[in-house]
Amino acid sequence: MALSEMNGDGSEQEEDRCQEPDVIATGNILESFTESQEIRGLINSLKGVYGNLGTREVTIEKFIVIMDKYQEQPHLLDSHLEWMMHLLLDVVRDNRSPSPLVHLAFKFLYIITKVRGYKIFLRLFPHEVADLQPVLDMFADQNPKDYETWETRYMLLLWLSMTCLIPFDLARLDGNILSEEGRTRMPIMDRILKVAKSYLVVSDKSRDAAAVLVSRFITRPDVKQKRMADFLDWALSTLSKSSFQTMEGTIVMDGMLQALVNTVDTIKDNPWKLMPSTVLECLDNCKLSESNQTLLRKLGVKLVQRLGLTFLKPKVAKWRYQRGCRSLAANLQFSAQVPVAQNLVAAAVTAAADEEEYDIPGEVENVIEQLLIGLKDKDTIVRWSAAKGIGRITGRLPKELADDVVGSLLDCFSFQETDNSWHGGCLALAELGRRGLLLPSRIADVVPVILKALTYDEKRGACSVGSNVRDAACYVCWAFARAYDPLELKPFVNQISSALVIAAVFDRDINCRRAASAAFQENVGRQGTFPHGIDILTASDYFAVGNRVNCFLNISVYIASFPEYTQSMIDHLVNMKINHWDGVIRELSTKALHNLTPQVPEYMTNVVLPRLLPLSVGTDLHTRHGAILACAEITHALYKLAAENNSETTYCHSQARIEKTLSEVWVNHDSLPDYY
Repeated sequence: MALSEMNGDGSEQEEDRCQEPDVIATGNILESFTESQEIRGLINSLKGVYGNLGTREVTIEKFIVIMDKYQEQPHLLDSHLEWMMHLLLDVVRDNRSPSPLVHLAFKFLYIITKVRGYKIFLRLFPHEVADLQPVLDMFADQNPKDYETWETRYMLLLWLSMTCLIPFDLARLDGNILSEEGRTRMPIMDRILKVAKSYLVVSDKSRDAAAVLVSRFITRPDVKQKRMADFLDWALSTLSKSSFQTMEGTIVMDGMLQALVNTVDTIKDNPWKLMPSTVLECLDNCKLSESNQTLLRKLGVKLVQRLGLTFLKPKVAKWRYQRGCRSLAANLQFSAQVPVAQNLVAAAVTAAADEEEYDIPGEVENVIEQLLIGLKDKDTIVRWSAAKGIGRITGRLPKELADDVVGSLLDCFSFQETDNSWHGGCLALAELGRRGLLLPSRIADVVPVILKALTYDEKRGACSVGSNVRDAACYVCWAFARAYDPLELKPFVNQISSALVIAAVFDRDINCRRAASAAFQENVGRQGTFPHGIDILTASDYFAVGNRVNCFLNISVYIASFPEYTQSMIDHLVNMKINHWDGVIRELSTKALHNLTPQVPEYMTNVVLPRLLPLSVGTDLHTRHGAILACAEITHALYKLAAENNSETTYCHSQARIEKTLSEVWVNHDSLPDYY
């Protein structure tokens, strides 16, 4: 029987009303690829089914159904990828194969690539010198506007991106560039670039493969020397002439940005030293932050951070914090015997003093400013990319400048900022902590901010925002547990542990409760300083916190039995939950107060009730509703406690004060909604 069913205060009926949908997905755990014979039969049957529309569609559907089973475990296909590719490429290379059959074979190749990922599949393509010319010749038969065969062009571009890496100068393959008619043929180098440029501006997925081709082809030493400058000039010119206000312009900008993102890492190694500055200036003029296209803004942030890295020396900061040797057994015994901490911070300071001084280009300030703006973007993927960029660039800055970046991050947590800013700031702090770039001297400034983020909940109309902020704050706590020595976080243990317990038990959203439970578990294992960590973790694990009613009415009672958490849990319910916009949360909170009253009846009587009584006659209807229910539940709990002790209750207030408050409630009852 579940804990909620054993509760005697009617919580089983409440569970029926407040039950959250079960979000625990049931996945198929496969051990191996068992359909190899069936797949082989489907591939071998392509020559017989490609001409009949019905049988062709049935064959494709069977192949897709089998492959989709391995979306969550694509590594099971690895030992079978090679023979599947060879069977399909044999069809493609056969000169007798008609065009529909070739397209069908490439479609099957794309389905496999979609499941396993193109980076793994790419290595299996034939990439000998003899393969380059046939692959290039296949593009002559392709129509970029034929939207039914885009899989063929996508796979051909990936194949070309592999064959173009042959370790020979491409000029050797041109031979006599004069054709039989006496006209000059285009060199292979220019042919490949022409193909890449033409597919960077198409509207289908071939654009992504063209960007991969550019990133691999442009890094060849011969191409870098002869064609890189011209290609970058063309890309920047095309980018500056396009506008994200039109669909055509958005497609072109997407292709150019993908190509620049993939190639900008190589700019530092060639003679055009001013090119990164030129790219950054062009990007500023595009004003991508004003675009309503999420992908363009993400690519813009990604390009900015990679440009920023080209301005800085590729080295690991000597001043960064390193936790050093870690032992799970030592962490679990930390409360019994505190180990001697290694003086790693002093060593880091000494190393920083010996660090080589070098000038930071002025463009880096512009890069960091754009990344800080990206942290406030309205889309999560843009904020996450900006947070990773902040972490990577800060790792190459001197200690003083890195500390300035941390100070700018803390400005994201002003209550004048939106929830997007809070979420992006949390992601960036977690990234800095994970990389050891947030020194222990800054923890005292960061912890109060994270504690506020763990309970961040801003009302918007009939609902609220902030669940992503609370989830990211749990990620920060998880990252800090892995990054810092227990002695560094010891002054903040009680605050962090209480905040994580409250989030794991009383948060409205199941993903936030589970994130808090995971962060609490990481701290118990890595730090070993959380009071009663193992006991609490056993009661509030990933699956236990999945039921909201169980969290409010049962798990909370168990955790509150430990005095370190009792008062903070009650205060949180009174301050933030009885006035919640969701009526279900208000009712559960008052029932939780009822269950917690026997733990500290004096505190409920002397502190909580005096705070609730004025709220029960307030102007806010949500607060009034929650306060009245809370007063009733606490009073009922005190009565039951006195009855159990066979004595008159001594936990009461001035009768005059209670009567006065109740009379005010009765006078104002006409202003309450019907459901109150």
